[in-house]
Amino acid sequence: MVFQNNVLSGAGGSTTPVYSIDQSIRFPWESITSGGYMHRTPSGAGDRTSWTWSCWFKLGGINGFTPASNYYYSFLSVDNSTSDSNRGTLLIIADSGVASAIQFQFQGHSTIFLKTNRQFRDPSAWMHLVLVWDSDNLNPSDRARLYINGQRETSFATQNNPTAGQEIGINLNAEHRIGGTKNIASSALNYPWDGYMAEIHFLDGYSYGPEFFGETKSNGLWIPKEYDGSYGSNGFKIDGRDASDLGDDESGNGNDFALSGLAAHDQVSDSPTNSFCVLNPVMNMTYQYLTPDIRDANLASQAVSASLNNYAIGSMGVKSGKWYFEAEYPTLPALSGTRVGFISLENASSNIGGSSYGKEKVVLLSNRHTTSAFSNFEWGNGSSYPNTSATSQTPFVQDDIIGVAFDCDNSTIQFYKNGSTFGSQFDYSAQSNAVDTSDGDTYAPIIMGDNTNYTNKVVLNFGQDSTFNGGTTAGSNTDGNGIGNFKYSVPSGYLALCTKNLGS
Repeated sequence: MVFQNNVLSGAGGSTTPVYSIDQSIRFPWESITSGGYMHRTPSGAGDRTSWTWSCWFKLGGINGFTPASNYYYSFLSVDNSTSDSNRGTLLIIADSGVASAIQFQFQGHSTIFLKTNRQFRDPSAWMHLVLVWDSDNLNPSDRARLYINGQRETSFATQNNPTAGQEIGINLNAEHRIGGTKNIASSALNYPWDGYMAEIHFLDGYSYGPEFFGETKSNGLWIPKEYDGSYGSNGFKIDGRDASDLGDDESGNGNDFALSGLAAHDQVSDSPTNSFCVLNPVMNMTYQYLTPDIRDANLASQAVSASLNNYAIGSMGVKSGKWYFEAEYPTLPALSGTRVGFISLENASSNIGGSSYGKEKVVLLSNRHTTSAFSNFEWGNGSSYPNTSATSQTPFVQDDIIGVAFDCDNSTIQFYKNGSTFGSQFDYSAQSNAVDTSDGDTYAPIIMGDNTNYTNKVVLNFGQDSTFNGGTTAGSNTDGNGIGNFKYSVPSGYLALCTKNLGS
């Protein structure tokens, strides 16, 4: 579920101000034992029969949402010893029992209290999660409750109701981790979170439902609501508003979390009140020589096969308007070709072979370093074509940042290199192998790398992170609506791909 500016500012005549979340924390997943997380050990145990966890989250690559991959991704955990009373983990699972995507699971050590039947498969949407532990409740089925986007989950593949007054590891005076679990034997990190979290609340001694953190608008959207209640002694609010101190507790309790593997650039503009485009790990083109390889919380693509071209397609598409994004090349070895631009989603999902893997594509073909000047654009359903406006351009190299300004209304595209124009504006509708972007198709960003040298990597910025995951200093440039965080100035009239600008 995503949100738009009109909803959040009170569209439809309402002037009631609506709570806004302006940033999130990106958790950089690298493997099932490597990533970023937060940790804190309370000085004493809190209420272990009544507590609430609430957060907004946006999924990362989640191993391509591959079922039965035996990957796990943790929101919150305590791993003190091998018993239910000393462990507690809320996580997403993709184990052998998951049929098509991912499920939510809450467990102690040997007991799974809740495991959803419903499975989730949307890497573009922000979702809200509330877990309530209320083991003193007289109704056994109400002692552990899970809510997604304000709705209680009631259908479970596994459900074991807590016993009356049962205590588990959560709120014990032991290390709590946000975004990972702990290997009890070695204290090493296990199962780090892959994606983003925003507005994280933990309430010590209060068993509150989602209505304390969100609300439903008249159009049915579940949106954030400011929590104004108590937190209890071990409670906290982590929202990442201070990039230099992402684990700072804003509840007033001073229950700050220490960081491991997180840095200032992991504060990003992507949030539940303005969701930005990312790369889509579940979008598969049918062209047989392409394979997606998406990483870095869905903001990077890297080829890993010597026999397959890699690609990645953006999670947001457009039918009209002027749109801008940036691509940085931290790894671009000699002989490596990397394309960046837009493609018709209708064609990308239907063509199966040859050069027709996207007959409606508008892309820039990167130079191979054996040439003295860049000379190729690619469009339509062919391979590569010379473009005289680019023949005198200096080839771009490793660490260069390419800007893409796509005018869907007037059928032009302009590229930039490190803030300066790279060739002239290109009218792809005037070519012999023309592309018609007025045909009603939906066009989305695309990154493609060839298999000549498969170590090439591209990092994207759709307006959420001008450091490109810490690869360069921030730029802090916005589009004409004052939205986004770009390395270089956004061309006049062009906008960031995000829900506020799309109005969706």
